[in-house]
Amino acid sequence: MTDRKDELAANLAKVENRIAAACAAAGRAREEVTLIVVTKTYPAGDVRILSELGVRHVAENRDQDAAPKAAACSDLPLAWHFVGQLQTNKVRSVVGYADLVQSVDRSKLVTALSKEAVRQEREVGCLIQVALDAGENGRGERGGVAPGGIEELADLVAKAPGLRLDGLMTVAPLTGEYAGRQRAAFERLMDLSTDLRRAHPAANMVSAGMSADLEEAVAAGATHVRVGTAVLGVRPRLG
Repeated sequence: MTDRKDELAANLAKVENRIAAACAAAGRAREEVTLIVVTKTYPAGDVRILSELGVRHVAENRDQDAAPKAAACSDLPLAWHFVGQLQTNKVRSVVGYADLVQSVDRSKLVTALSKEAVRQEREVGCLIQVALDAGENGRGERGGVAPGGIEELADLVAKAPGLRLDGLMTVAPLTGEYAGRQRAAFERLMDLSTDLRRAHPAANMVSAGMSADLEEAVAAGATHVRVGTAVLGVRPRLG
C-alpha cells in the first residue's frame, strides 16, 4: 500500500506540474482549473489513497463499477462525476451517488434524471456532452449532442426539477474536421460555452482534456480536466 501511495503521489505531482505550467503559459491562475481523476477500472483502495493525497473530484464511466466503489468510499469528501454514456435503466443507481453527470446528450435522459433526482431528493449537476464530430443535429460516435442541439437540451435541463445546468463537456473527436486538432476542438467548445452562458450565466463549467491533451484544454480555457492514465497508470485490459 505504501508503494502504491508513493506511486500515486508521484504521478499526481507530475500532473499537477503540467496543469500549473499550462495555466502559467495561458496566463491563467492555477485555481481556475479543477483536476478530476478518472478512477474507472481501479479499486476503491486507490480512490481512498487519492483522497488522502488531496484529490476531491473523481470520475467513473460504468455504473456497475462505480456504484459499489462510491458506496465503499461514501465516508470520503469526494465529488463523484459520471462521464460515460448513460442508459436510462442505470439512472436510478447513478443518481444515488453522482454529484455531476457530464454525459447528458438527449431529452429522454434529462427526463429520467430529473424524475429520479426528485424521488431521491437530490440535486444533480449536468453537463451537456457536445459531439464535435456529429452532423449539425446528429450524435457523435462516443455520445454527445451536435452543437446545434445544445440550446434546446440546455433549456430542458435548466427547467427540470432536481437538475442543475452546470455547463458543457466534450471528448476530443477521433474523426471529422477536428481529428488530431485538439486545441481547435477545445476552442470550439469554449465558443459554444460563451453562447450557452448568454442564456444561462451560471453554466460556466467546461470539461475538456485528458491525460494526453490537458495542456491544449487549459490553453483553450477549460475549467475542468479529466485525467486517468497519467495519475493511475495504464489500465489493465478488460476481458
